[in-house]
Amino acid sequence: MSEVEKLINIPAQAAVNIFGQFDEYVQAIERTLHVDIIARDENVKVIGEERSVKKALDVLSNLLELHNRGNQITRQTLDYALSLTLEDKQSEVMLEIDTDVIARTIAGKPIKPKTLGQKEYVDMIRDNMVTFGIGPAGTGKTYLAMAMAITAFKNNEVNRIILTRPAIEAGEKLGFLPGDLQSKVDPYLRPLYDALYQIMGAESFNANMEKGLIEVAPLAYMRGRTLDNAYIILDEAQNTTPAQMKMFLTRIGFGSKVVVTGDMTQKDLPFNTQSGLEVAIKVLSKVDGIAFAKLTNKDVVRHPLVQKIVKAYESYEEKLEKRKKAPVKKGFRR
Repeated sequence: MSEVEKLINIPAQAAVNIFGQFDEYVQAIERTLHVDIIARDENVKVIGEERSVKKALDVLSNLLELHNRGNQITRQTLDYALSLTLEDKQSEVMLEIDTDVIARTIAGKPIKPKTLGQKEYVDMIRDNMVTFGIGPAGTGKTYLAMAMAITAFKNNEVNRIILTRPAIEAGEKLGFLPGDLQSKVDPYLRPLYDALYQIMGAESFNANMEKGLIEVAPLAYMRGRTLDNAYIILDEAQNTTPAQMKMFLTRIGFGSKVVVTGDMTQKDLPFNTQSGLEVAIKVLSKVDGIAFAKLTNKDVVRHPLVQKIVKAYESYEEKLEKRKKAPVKKGFRR
């Protein structure tokens, strides 16, 4: 197949963002799509097979549009743009995702979904009373749910926010923690506090905490309550027992919205204890008003290495599962 050459104009101020440090992003596009990219001033020439050149131009034009909208192009942004192109998905998908601004941090930085899976997750939360966000670490399950909750609270759609997670050690015994009851449970809830501080700011968060409008508490505190007009997030749901999950879901009152997040690969429950999240997926999968968003390693938005780690563990666990299911060959005795 003969080679073609196509040109795209990328202004100098945009090139710094789009090309990456030492042209790192350009080199990644060349390797992935098997094209050559040559920059002369503001004219960028793409050389290669016609189909590959078209894909490369799509990636570059999308990155240029994201830059024009004020986005910082990261390696994760580039990798996701390339993965969409390789799957022959429409190049406009990234631009559509970018328009969905959920909230802004205290520093003014927009919070928005960064992958198609995250966009579907956010839309499910908007459209359903109860949404389960299931996926590996780094997919934004909790952070996006928190942003949605804070937006709903600021827009007076709910009267309060309740954030909860089971207080269970992550594979190690922490012993007796000093201080009062709140001091003892705070270490388990720290990730939720961190996200709230980043989005709301410490002053606003503390003021609303004192008024009882924002509550961060271990799951055990939910028993016996009915929660009306509240945005309720259950984090680390893979560490609930079936009884705890049923208890939590039956706390929902009128005007409330619930998001349950969890990662089935990171259970910290005692050996042979069934996860409440696992049971809920089986029991509630066909109930109207309940949605299940399943995020994957493609939706990881942390450092690119995290995505590789998640993918490697998934492959390893799939192999183990296949070995367990493989029939055992019986030998013959002489």
